[in-house]
Amino acid sequence: MTVTDRSPTPLLPRPSLGRRALAHARNLWRQLTSMRTALVLLFLLAVAAVPGALLPQRNLNAGKVDEYIAARPVLGPILDRLEMFDVFASFWFTAIYALLMISLIGCLLPRLREHLRAVRSDPVPAPRNLARLPHHHRGSVDAPIDDTVDQVQTVLRRWRTVTRTGDDGQRSISAEKGYLREVGNLVFHFSLVGLLVAVATGRLFGYEGSVIVIADGGPGLCNTSPAVYDSFRPGSATDGTGLDPFCLKVEDFSADYLDNGQAEMFTSNISYQSGADIGTDRWQPYRLRVNEPLRLGNERVYLTGHGYAPRFTVTFPDGQSRTETLQFAPEDATTFLSSGALRFDPPGGTYPDPDERRRNQIALEGLFAPTAAFDGTLLTSAFPDMLDPAVAIDIYKGDTGLDTGIPQSIFKLNSEMINQGRLVKQARVNLRPGESTTLADGTTVRFDGAEEFAYLQVSHDPAQNWVLVFAITMMGGLLASLVIKRRRIWVRLRPHGAGTAIELGGLARTDQAGWGSEFTTLCQHLLPDAPSAVKEDR
Repeated sequence: MTVTDRSPTPLLPRPSLGRRALAHARNLWRQLTSMRTALVLLFLLAVAAVPGALLPQRNLNAGKVDEYIAARPVLGPILDRLEMFDVFASFWFTAIYALLMISLIGCLLPRLREHLRAVRSDPVPAPRNLARLPHHHRGSVDAPIDDTVDQVQTVLRRWRTVTRTGDDGQRSISAEKGYLREVGNLVFHFSLVGLLVAVATGRLFGYEGSVIVIADGGPGLCNTSPAVYDSFRPGSATDGTGLDPFCLKVEDFSADYLDNGQAEMFTSNISYQSGADIGTDRWQPYRLRVNEPLRLGNERVYLTGHGYAPRFTVTFPDGQSRTETLQFAPEDATTFLSSGALRFDPPGGTYPDPDERRRNQIALEGLFAPTAAFDGTLLTSAFPDMLDPAVAIDIYKGDTGLDTGIPQSIFKLNSEMINQGRLVKQARVNLRPGESTTLADGTTVRFDGAEEFAYLQVSHDPAQNWVLVFAITMMGGLLASLVIKRRRIWVRLRPHGAGTAIELGGLARTDQAGWGSEFTTLCQHLLPDAPSAVKEDR
């Protein structure tokens, strides 16, 4: 008779909260550091970068961002809250970036340990049945087994080998080659991590500044403060202090154009000071061209564009004059028809009363054409090079708002001043170099010509050299992982009469073409009677 024990199965004690939290964290870590997760994060990083290419970015052009939001009153603010206009500094892009680095490091460290363990260990013993391997051959030689072992080791001198002796007197030689394939793979992935870290370091501690410098050999630029730049974009961990000092001035600028007006090359001769030369009369010359920046330590100075800066002289009724050269903004990228504005404050003593002085300020606003073409009195430009310059300007008199403390565009007058009648139009004229016009109160406005200006960008990236190093090692590691083959060969030797029976088996760790021919070559070295194409022997 069978007796069934119906006593309840004792319940296992429930793990403590700490152990459950530890198990959950361990599982989460394993998921995060899996290669599948790393590939998903890499794909997400590529997808997350797409809005940065499609939408205007605030750190590059804040004006374009404002225009985009104003044109889309519903969608624009939503995208702004999602940080779509600051993609590469957004919290979600940074989170993907950081998780990708953690995942890659978590994947690579175990692989590195495994590879070091494989390098230190001996090649694996020969399988029991070599005939089951993809490459196999049998043969015999007349030499004794000891001499044959020496010959095999000579042929395999560039392989990692180990010789084992069996109980029945047979010998087996295990040989392996191609460890550099995994080294190249690891170098590629660790270089990718290094590249990500270097790029992130450059974004954190670097900066970019853009400035317009008149090409007349004037004061130019000294990299001492963000205030010297027209726009300054510091990294997240940079406050603009402690800039690497250097000074430069633009001596001249020249542009080469095709017949259709398309620019072919920009060239500017500059002079610069750095290091011990700062504050002295020693200037170093440099020929600055597009994609040929001036490199000063971690600083790079790029020539990114150019334009024209008209020069005007205003002579007031008492004979005192002011001359100003100011850049105009190109309106047409093909012909370089440009627009801008200038403001002139009367010299000291011309109008002793401050209110009267303010009422007699002069403002100019209009167009500049490097190669003038007129349709009646309407000015346009026919070619981007300065062959026949002219201006079409409106002349205003009154309060220009220079001393109000309100920021104003250097390319446009304050329309509120005009609408309120505080700035009154006096004349509209077209002028060529040397021509002038006289207002009713005797004030003379003369167009003196124009200078070209260079648009320079100064970039500071403390990790730029490391980016290059990691990019080169990435390519080297990738090439090694694609070219080098990981393969194994086993040679089993048995006494056979007065000679030695040899059995060879080969296995490629990766499916690569070319291993079969190498196996055939080894067989021909060991067995003179081996055929030129060794087939699988089953």
